[in-house]
Amino acid sequence: MKTRIILSFFVIVIANSSFSQIPNSSFENWTSIDSYIVPDNWGTLNPVTYPTGVYTCQKGSPGNPGSAYLKLVSRTIPGMGVKPGIAVSGVLNPNTYQAVSGFAYNDRPMSLKGNWQYMAGGADQGYIAAYFTKWNAASHIHQSVGQFIYPLPGMVMAWESFTLPITYFNGLLPDSAIIVLSASGNVPVSGSYLWVDNLSFYGSTVGVEDQPVATGLLIYPNPVIQDRLIINLKNHDITAENIDVLDIHGKLISRLIFGNQHFPVSMDVSTLQTGEYFLRIDSSSGVISSKFIRQ
Repeated sequence: MKTRIILSFFVIVIANSSFSQIPNSSFENWTSIDSYIVPDNWGTLNPVTYPTGVYTCQKGSPGNPGSAYLKLVSRTIPGMGVKPGIAVSGVLNPNTYQAVSGFAYNDRPMSLKGNWQYMAGGADQGYIAAYFTKWNAASHIHQSVGQFIYPLPGMVMAWESFTLPITYFNGLLPDSAIIVLSASGNVPVSGSYLWVDNLSFYGSTVGVEDQPVATGLLIYPNPVIQDRLIINLKNHDITAENIDVLDIHGKLISRLIFGNQHFPVSMDVSTLQTGEYFLRIDSSSGVISSKFIRQ
């Protein structure tokens, strides 16, 4: 169900600025169409399910903050089975649940922030994702610039704020962005829900020093043939808070929580299959990223 964009190489660098250019990011604006409503600038399944009178996207009130929020609930639709509560910042394909298009955007934010509540039905697991692309006129494709796909862990039963870091794969400046909010995973369960409000992009990675170079990131052996990967920094004042391993689609494979441990750090990669992976380090200096190969 999740939109997948295969990416290549990435670097994350940090800056301190805050901005929000997401259309209808606080979900205050809704439009009535026939017997249902939709959030402006967001694609949902309401145009498909409205003949049944059952909707997977609703307007919640009051907002956090504001007067409204986005309320996504996976539901059993008569004659259609269980449909996910899903919304896309642009156009949604109702058959594949994938984004057809997003919105114009030409910056490299550090993270997506917002407020949420969510709960899974059974083993169902919703997710939040963001994709940044640039149109390549020569090859006539949307070239991937960066992304994240964040599976929702556990449950959040009261409004909480969240910050989800964005991983970049090259130095290109995107020209479009897509945000996907889904209450369910590949097999939706009726009753799974995700409530979201007050979205914003935070920070910028444009025109700032390359973080891996500045910190002296060393990963060895690379390619890694044995079971251990060593991660070190030339700057020994920087400590590791946690280290994530992601596949080439940006899916989280494993996470090690260290709690301000000094480098070098040894990581067990014995369970990884052969292929390319991305390393994302949350450190005292910010987010540091690189790629490694498991052979």
